[in-house]
Amino acid sequence: MNDSPAVEIHDMTVSYDKRPVLWNVDVSLPSGELVGVIGPNGAGKSTLIKAALGLLPVDRGWVRFFGEPLAKQRLSVGYVPQRESVDWDFPVTVRDVVLMGTYGRLGWFRSVRAAERQLADQCLADVGMLPYRNRQISNLSGGERQRVFLARALAQQSRVYFMDEPFVGVDAATESAIMGLLRQLKERGCTVVVVHHDLQTAPVYFDRILLLNMRLVASGPTSSVFTPELLQQTYGGRLTILSEAADRVAVIRR
Repeated sequence: MNDSPAVEIHDMTVSYDKRPVLWNVDVSLPSGELVGVIGPNGAGKSTLIKAALGLLPVDRGWVRFFGEPLAKQRLSVGYVPQRESVDWDFPVTVRDVVLMGTYGRLGWFRSVRAAERQLADQCLADVGMLPYRNRQISNLSGGERQRVFLARALAQQSRVYFMDEPFVGVDAATESAIMGLLRQLKERGCTVVVVHHDLQTAPVYFDRILLLNMRLVASGPTSSVFTPELLQQTYGGRLTILSEAADRVAVIRR
């Protein structure tokens, strides 16, 4: 059995146009936890997960999944990007999108089999979208699109998932459904790393928190990291502390 961390990031530095946006980040994440990545706008939250996934070049440092580089664990890692980064006018159906999650194991040039279609339908059922499987993705609401992307991630059958702000722009019912799904993934032993912006729900949703503002401010169990002192270090003057209670600790000033 592999006892290595599910995700290990060492000394990661990332730059845009020679300007560093992440400095010397060191993080180790165990299996079977829901992890929130928290920080102000421009803190490098999305950059962190894109660099970990090899979608952005890294100036320095390395990333390991279960003790191995991404190239050896690619099938173990799933990704749900921000909805805004997707061309929703592309003419494919809901089921087509979810089937894309099976291509890593199936291979791009092999025909989709009945087993993959059955898996896609089960993943759509898990997120409450099976009745929409033949609908064009351009005809879905924001919350429905997010559910489809979650179904695609489920079809990847990964052990680690990175999700970039999956709760943005969804209704309360969809947010509740997403959290139910994330907890199911945790129960299966998966690690789920979520870029998140809502400080009110963060201590309720996540087992572990990464506080990030270009550098890693703190990382650890939510009870020890989600504190007024560490949040103030992360957000600085953009944060007003309302209470010492963890579930209502702060409001971001715009």
